[in-house]
Amino acid sequence: MKLLSEHYIDGARRTIGNEDIVRVLDAATEAPRVDVKLGNASDADAAVRAATRAALDWQALGAGKRAQYLLAIADALEARAADLAQDISREVGMPLKLSRRIQVDAPIAAWRATAALAETFEFVRHVGHSRVTMVPVGVVAAITPWNYPLHQITGKIAPALLAGCTVVLKPSELAPAATLHLIEACEAARLPAGVLNIVSGGAALGTALVAHPDVRMVSFTGSTAVGRKVAASAAGDMKRVSMELGGKSAAVVLPGADLQKAVKATVASCFLNSGQTCSATTRLIVAREAYPECRALLEQAAAAMTLGDPADAATRIGPLLSATQRERVRVHLAEAERAGFDRIAGGPDAPVPARGFFVAPTVYGNVAPDSRLANEEVFGPVLAVQCYDTVEEAIALANGTPYGLAATVWAADDATGAEVADALRAGQVDVNGARFNPAAPFGGFGLSGMGREGGVFGLEEFVEPRAVQSP
Repeated sequence: MKLLSEHYIDGARRTIGNEDIVRVLDAATEAPRVDVKLGNASDADAAVRAATRAALDWQALGAGKRAQYLLAIADALEARAADLAQDISREVGMPLKLSRRIQVDAPIAAWRATAALAETFEFVRHVGHSRVTMVPVGVVAAITPWNYPLHQITGKIAPALLAGCTVVLKPSELAPAATLHLIEACEAARLPAGVLNIVSGGAALGTALVAHPDVRMVSFTGSTAVGRKVAASAAGDMKRVSMELGGKSAAVVLPGADLQKAVKATVASCFLNSGQTCSATTRLIVAREAYPECRALLEQAAAAMTLGDPADAATRIGPLLSATQRERVRVHLAEAERAGFDRIAGGPDAPVPARGFFVAPTVYGNVAPDSRLANEEVFGPVLAVQCYDTVEEAIALANGTPYGLAATVWAADDATGAEVADALRAGQVDVNGARFNPAAPFGGFGLSGMGREGGVFGLEEFVEPRAVQSP
């Protein structure tokens, strides 16, 4: 049994003295993979102090030289890409063929794309007789989740470093492999000591980081419940806060749209990473008269989603992260059964592999707008179908949850789709299957959070504008 017992603080690996341990299991086999030691508030303090000491020298390097370090980290991660993809797949459950492309190659590309912003981002701007300089916000505490471990880390760390901030990262202790590879990449890139510090720990360590007086910004991705606590704590010192939280994203299928294409894309989004995706389209909103056809298409699409070991090339859906996560999903399934919704596929009694944290891909139809399934994030492979009679009702259903992270619109033509997209309260809206744009802002409305990641918008989160007026 491997034991992970080190932080990365001030450019060196530091042994964790605390004896609290979390055991990480293989999501598909339930075999133990690694024990992770958890740090405490004193470790958080040591990391913040290291980041504070390194801040002025890192800022003085200039964006061009900082970008070179980002590129070196990207190169070092790429050299570890095969192992990274396999490790994340075993921890999180995403099929290996997808893990390489989504969990590894995309974040590596994001490190490089962020570095390229050094050439185009206006760190100094002129407004009339004012010279406006974009000043790094200071020490950043970055707290990231387990579902897309390297991707979520990259979305915070890369722009923060390019902006001139120094960082303390608390990644999820439930998916530690990406962090280990990142530490090795920082060492290979010879990143200056204290610029990026990585501490392993649970909620107590995260709480200490958020409350630390020398932390000037908190960038958090996780649940809305925890996000509320983070925001409340950070408000005491007027820290800047950026957070990407939960979602209950809707796919709106308008009359005349290609229903087969819409169903196929929605099922793929909902079940990606076994539903462990914050921006997944977990609600399908269709015209009432189209429901019978939609139901048949959903039944076929769900049946094609083969459950199995992530290493198997035939697997379309792997396991969930853990037994705890599986039980959370099962609670939602049990409630949907009690509510009497139309079970189209899957359900709590559907067959799954004997070992591993599996939940069958599940679809419920005629889901009531006021139900938990229509309003709460399940974070598992569960799709809710809702029906409308008018386009206005479809828009109201799509906007009818407290979340607003993402949405899709399917229409007979792009202009009609864009018109409905403009009425949706969501941070990202795709029309007729438009592909993801990593340079566009990613973030949500309402309980889905505040702030944005991605491209120049993500970089702007980590700078403060300072205006200097001259005669």
